[in-house]
Amino acid sequence: MGVDFGHRRVHVVVADASHEIVASGSDRYDDRVDWPTRLDVAFRLVQRLSDEYGVHYGALQGVGIGIPGPYSGKPGVRDYPSHGASADGFHQASVDEAFCERFGAPVIVDNNTRLAALAEAIFGEKAIENLLYVRLSDGVGGGLVVGGRLVSGSAGLAGELGHVTVRADGNSCRCGKNGCLETIASVPAILAACRAAGLPVESLDDLAAAVARSHPLADRVLRDAAAAVGRVLAAVAMALNPAEIVIGGEITRIAPVIVAQAAATVAYELFPGAASPGVRAARLADDDGALGALAAVFHSSPLLAGYPETPAPAGPGSRAAIRPRQTRGVADGRDQ
Repeated sequence: MGVDFGHRRVHVVVADASHEIVASGSDRYDDRVDWPTRLDVAFRLVQRLSDEYGVHYGALQGVGIGIPGPYSGKPGVRDYPSHGASADGFHQASVDEAFCERFGAPVIVDNNTRLAALAEAIFGEKAIENLLYVRLSDGVGGGLVVGGRLVSGSAGLAGELGHVTVRADGNSCRCGKNGCLETIASVPAILAACRAAGLPVESLDDLAAAVARSHPLADRVLRDAAAAVGRVLAAVAMALNPAEIVIGGEITRIAPVIVAQAAATVAYELFPGAASPGVRAARLADDDGALGALAAVFHSSPLLAGYPETPAPAGPGSRAAIRPRQTRGVADGRDQ
């Protein structure tokens, strides 16, 4: 089972021993609810999938869980709660313990955006050994695959692109700093900037309608946010020299200009004469973090060398690739 807890929704995918995905779905919650409530929503979703797809969990061999915010998974290293009001009462161990007690199966926990980066790196024609990933959603997060390894860093902070300072005098961020990329390029920040510019949008659907009619205010705000994303990506790309840069989040499907503008900014900011990495929208959608969590459970990619192993066997062919395109059904759900 792969579980992706976003700021506002949880997504669950279930695979059988042959790595075929047999059930998938999502459910939503308010971003201010506590973790016991989020766990309750997740468990009700898991039961609903069992009822809808006839899936039974008596032989469940492992659970991979993605959570928002930095997560080290290393003994002796401080783990950080997710940012904002939703962190009230949060403790990573409670997530591990709740799923262990519920299913009697071993659990792996990691940052959900890092797991999404893993999914983007391995679910193509071939694994990408150097990839930079950013997801624009209710928050902004990132993930790094460097030299064929998924990178977490010494304290689980690798890939926290959303909290790179872009404007020192910018808006306050829920992390406690000012002017972070998340205050400019997250979905709530983009919608707020549109409203401040005089375009009354309250949701992604409203923004999609404005983009569809080529509203100039929407285009300006989106390009401004994308340029900020591009500057941060270019700085990281200058240091890491990735082969691909991937931008995820539902907003990239609604507004392709985000990827186009970010790519143009990256090309401009990189070392003169250097080949620019390919910049593309994510191939996967709402289930990317959950698919990455499944990959971590199956330990199904060389990108996971050195990654903490789940203590239970992952079933026949445990190093084979997960096959996400064989999903029998996906319940409707938005990005995190």
